[in-house]
Amino acid sequence: MAINNSRLVTYSPAYTIVPTYECFNRCSYCNFRTEPGKSPWMNISDAASILKPLQSEKVCEILILSGEVHPHSSKRQAWFGRIYDLCELALSMGFLPHSNAGPLSFAEMQMLKGVNVSMGLMLEQLTPTLLNSVHRHAPSKLPEVRLQQLKWAGELQIPFTTGLLLGIGESTNDWWETLAAIAQFHQRYHHIQEVILQPHSPGFQQSFNAPPFNPHQLPEVIAKAREILPADITIQIPPNLVKDDQWLLACIEAGARDLGGISPKDEVNPDYPHLQEQLLREILHPGGWELIERLPVYPQFDGWLSEKLQTSVRWWRNTFKSHFEV
Repeated sequence: MAINNSRLVTYSPAYTIVPTYECFNRCSYCNFRTEPGKSPWMNISDAASILKPLQSEKVCEILILSGEVHPHSSKRQAWFGRIYDLCELALSMGFLPHSNAGPLSFAEMQMLKGVNVSMGLMLEQLTPTLLNSVHRHAPSKLPEVRLQQLKWAGELQIPFTTGLLLGIGESTNDWWETLAAIAQFHQRYHHIQEVILQPHSPGFQQSFNAPPFNPHQLPEVIAKAREILPADITIQIPPNLVKDDQWLLACIEAGARDLGGISPKDEVNPDYPHLQEQLLREILHPGGWELIERLPVYPQFDGWLSEKLQTSVRWWRNTFKSHFEV
């Protein structure tokens, strides 16, 4: 049966590995971090024990999601080495790594390119006013630092995911300016795979006292984002943060076409369990949408990968050929 490409919604069968929850930033809306020195780091043998049973499941992406160690910390080299080793481990066990570990140096990004099929970093919002509120104690959230990562990823030809966090004190115009900046970098380097539009969703750990972003506003934001962003950038929304099935469908109709990595736990929003594959299919089906798996690297970027990474990607594309040739 032929697949109607215009009615496809994608997701990545994923599992998240957290090297460490400790982070030198203290964003007031964060529900992920722990204080430096208060959280043990994931070791390689424990990670191998977690990944081994996943080899018999439909999991292709291993998201390496880490708290940040200060660039000048004596622990930075060990922290980066742990992330690199975890990516190597995931690759050796047949998975495709995607790292999101905060701002990295050019050299660090270049090294990780060899053991990741794609990487990511949220811009969140580029307005400097947030440095006086939610980002007051978050040195790596300087807009110029985040934008530097997009530039370096483009120069290094790293397939990249970025995005906006909505409802943390920014204005509507800030959304459009941040999206325009992403579009500008992509038009130069053609390296952005996806832009995530993530609504702020309060959790039990955060100190930021603000209501959740209204998910009923999301379709309007998505439609405008679709106008601003180049057509070859996919818009992603996290379905566990859009609780109403009809509004999730409205987001899809407005132009969102990806639901991100679906794993047992949303580490960034631990108070909001992921909706699993079968439930998502049931939500999408009445709207005439088909949910299909994707890899953490889009086909147009395969040629940017090393031969070793391309071999792993080809295996996955062949394994799910009927799904990925869309």
